[in-house]
Amino acid sequence: MLTILGFAMIATFLVLIMLKKMSPIAALVLIPALFCVFVGKGARLGDYVIDGVTGLAPTAAMLMFAIVYFGVMIDVGLFDPIVRGILRFCKADPLRIVVGTALLAAIVSLDGDGSTTFMITVSAMYPLYKRLKMSLVVMTGVAAMANGVMNTLPWGGPTARAATALKVDASDIFVPMIPALAVGLLFVLVLAYVLGRRERGRLGVLTPDEVFVEEKETVLVGAGSAKSPAGTGGSGSGTGAERPEGEDFQGLDPDRPTLRPRLYWFNALLTVALLTAMIMEWLPIPVLFLLGAALALTANFPHMPDQRARIAAHAENVLNVSGMVFAAAVFTGVLQGTGMVDHMAKWLVDNVPDGLGPHMALVTGVLSIPLTYFMSNDGFYFGILPVLAGAGHAHGVSTLEIARASIIGQPLHMSSPLVPAVYVLVGMAKVEFGDHTRFVVKWAALTSLVVLGAGILFGIV
Repeated sequence: MLTILGFAMIATFLVLIMLKKMSPIAALVLIPALFCVFVGKGARLGDYVIDGVTGLAPTAAMLMFAIVYFGVMIDVGLFDPIVRGILRFCKADPLRIVVGTALLAAIVSLDGDGSTTFMITVSAMYPLYKRLKMSLVVMTGVAAMANGVMNTLPWGGPTARAATALKVDASDIFVPMIPALAVGLLFVLVLAYVLGRRERGRLGVLTPDEVFVEEKETVLVGAGSAKSPAGTGGSGSGTGAERPEGEDFQGLDPDRPTLRPRLYWFNALLTVALLTAMIMEWLPIPVLFLLGAALALTANFPHMPDQRARIAAHAENVLNVSGMVFAAAVFTGVLQGTGMVDHMAKWLVDNVPDGLGPHMALVTGVLSIPLTYFMSNDGFYFGILPVLAGAGHAHGVSTLEIARASIIGQPLHMSSPLVPAVYVLVGMAKVEFGDHTRFVVKWAALTSLVVLGAGILFGIV
């Protein structure tokens, strides 16, 4: 019964948000509360919610201060050189813009943090998508898939969890998987090319002059600058502004007052130090971002009114993301507290035919796609993976093969409603979560299957 109710709860949630019958926050809170009553454990709802909030509170704190830190870094121009390079490649061609979105998301994903990737990618690309009237779900979908492939880096989370759960070395999991993951990333770029061609066919290719607008109308997403008037998605021909000869089309305002060119190398070194400390685990990540945000604000904006202005500029994103995280805590708290997630996982594992025992690596790869979407990474890697590894070991399948197969579902996982970073992505892009889900699920699942197919072809899993 718990198995059926668990699947029913997840299905109800997904259907309601994709049909836009409820907002994600309301659905994340009300649906699990209702099913908790159906299970007959309504009296324990408070305990489940508190347990869920306690478990996700460090993540919420990390995201809050990460948004402030990287928002300030975007404000002061730290990422402008990367953005300018991508925009120079993109020009005003929808095809190049979609491919550039995938490239930028993949490059920034090297830091191992999804929220950082989405903040930088959306801040750079959102103005282009709006001005050319391109589909914003294409931007969020491509960014999420590129980040999902790169999320398998040893310091990204899933690989480290698999290594910890199965007591193997993370490099022994990741390094042999590089060819398969490279194929997955190549597939995302090819998919971006196909989607870009579709957008180009719908919109055509504009010259930079056709999308130029006055500097004061330039939008900097996530940096707190004033939004452009309605209709910024169209051309700027009616503004009366003349485009300076030879000027590149800009997605970020090159003359915004928050720029701090004299502090560029300080900010770069501070960011490198922060990421190094995060990878080396010198301090808990929420503490690192708290310290980093305080240092970034103090060094770049020493006057209190300026600091308050920067915090206020990013307050909307902070509130949206932290609200979603705590709402998701209700969902995960009820799933885990009532035992539904355990029964669902046991049902899936028990229904693996005995004949597939010698192919448990393949089974693990296939199961990782839906399970890491419907479960948190912690739940899958620490709760389910050891069971799958034990079944594989009984049939002579090595633990490393099982571990490598377990990270295959990450391209889809990064769009799961249980992943806090996805709310940064859709929130900054002004995209409904249901629209993003409806668009990305099929492509992300296909990307995971491509990685799995490449792993089998190369003899990795």
